[in-house]
Amino acid sequence: MQARIVAEATENTHVLALEPGDDTLEVLRDYAREQGFTAARFTGLGAFSRVVLGYFDWQRKEYERIELDEQVEVLSLVGDVALDDDGAFSLHPHVVVGRRDGSAWGGHLLEAVVRPILEVVLVESPACLQRHRDSETGLALLRP
Repeated sequence: MQARIVAEATENTHVLALEPGDDTLEVLRDYAREQGFTAARFTGLGAFSRVVLGYFDWQRKEYERIELDEQVEVLSLVGDVALDDDGAFSLHPHVVVGRRDGSAWGGHLLEAVVRPILEVVLVESPACLQRHRDSETGLALLRP
């Protein structure tokens, strides 16, 4: 993984180039931790060799897994980084991927392996955002 700050102001902008085989969520989480982020947002484009999407089942209060074990294009990756109740970094990523036949699938990003590259623009915010465990859903929800 390569990274550098490309603009500095009240918000720092970082550009990350993830490499083949990188675990997308692990890299993003590790980078946020190493940089000491308290809040950030990100967007990305690229491709995955494998991806697991999630659809939140309201009745069961858990994510249904949608596994795509094939090469897909990342058409849109958006999300944020915030601190969880316990001070850990919490990612909330959503993704839309394109399959070979032109169909698009999307949802919460649960797992993703990069191939050949994933370019992520991460904008660090000066304010601390926190997620708090919601008793009704069980989800860690952003509470600015």
